[in-house]
Amino acid sequence: MTEPSASLNHRTLPLLDADVLRTFVTIAESGSFTRAARQVFRTPSALSMQIKRLEETLGQPLFVREARQVRLTPEGEVLLGYGRRLLKLNEEAVTQFLAPSLEGRVSFGTTDVVGSRILPGVLARFARSHPAVQVDVVVGNTATMVQRQEEGELDLVLITVGNDGQEPPGEIMHSEPLVWAGREGGIAAQRAPLPVALANHGCVWRRAALEALDRAGVSYRIAYTCEHCAGQEAAMRADLAVSPFPPSLIQPPLRKLDHDALPALADYHVALMRRPGIGSAAEALAGHIVDAFQTTHG
Repeated sequence: MTEPSASLNHRTLPLLDADVLRTFVTIAESGSFTRAARQVFRTPSALSMQIKRLEETLGQPLFVREARQVRLTPEGEVLLGYGRRLLKLNEEAVTQFLAPSLEGRVSFGTTDVVGSRILPGVLARFARSHPAVQVDVVVGNTATMVQRQEEGELDLVLITVGNDGQEPPGEIMHSEPLVWAGREGGIAAQRAPLPVALANHGCVWRRAALEALDRAGVSYRIAYTCEHCAGQEAAMRADLAVSPFPPSLIQPPLRKLDHDALPALADYHVALMRRPGIGSAAEALAGHIVDAFQTTHG
């Protein structure tokens, strides 16, 4: 990377715009101008213009454009580290002056599949903006989370709900189709009856899979049941079964299966439910959750 000229000083150095930095970081993390555009609610061409101006300002190429994705140049990797730190510092500075000082305790329930997706980032940002608030996190299945909220134990719950034609409870954070997943190069999908790994009763993924198999007249056996999706992943990795799974959670050595004998599956939703009368601290955490889903999924 080219060293900055010694003749430059603090009065002539350009300032990096926070909005442009946010665009740059989003593109770098998503690996695509198109995906990043959906997340920041702009067009890919608008993002391209922002990056072009940023590259001109810094005098360095930041991305290598490839057919279906973009990747960072060495200069871009350096800027990514700076960009993340600058955006975090900007958030902390603004919060220090604009966010009211909150104290108290928030009880938050989530399913394991949802919590593992957004919880680390949400808790980290919330702790920086509201360090005096204690957050109690409970992980369990959807039915348990809803019941505990109805009993007044949980302020906020993130649950998975099906696409059954009824109005979903709470505020929809994310929607995604379910697909069949299994091990890359595995033979579980070719076995008869079809071995399936499912979550316990009450899981919307389980219901969607069984309804689809019954409608299609596919012979199957429930080979494994488990409380958490990690158990389903273990059965798939061992090539002992296939499972209904969201595409966003499928990682090697697992893959989406396109076997002709496997019926199409319905969508599922992630919903945020708020207990009536929750305080300011819980509302603030809810805001962080909403922001996390908008940033992650657009």
